[in-house]
Amino acid sequence: MTEVSIDQFAAAKAGGAFVIDVREPFEYVGGHVPGAELVPLGEVASRTAALPSNQPLYVICASGNRSLRATEYLRAAGFDAYSVSGGTSGWIGAGKPVVTGPDADA
Repeated sequence: MTEVSIDQFAAAKAGGAFVIDVREPFEYVGGHVPGAELVPLGEVASRTAALPSNQPLYVICASGNRSLRATEYLRAAGFDAYSVSGGTSGWIGAGKPVVTGPDADA
């Protein structure tokens, strides 16, 4: 299983899951999951050393397409990674909180 639902992701996040957002900076600033670290898709390969390898990673984008590609890459690199199906759009549609601006938490 490489994809998780919004509800599964919300439960993991409530438990302190590590989240990366693979959208572009302008998308991230417009609204992101609280605590999500920005790692644009084009930078995932060069930034894997900075990602925790001792816990699951949850990868989110706008709708789930880019996050699925990033998840496949991360899994091939040995990470326990999961793509959030529906992405940030699904998160917002479910009434979950978002943060705007360049910081992970505001």
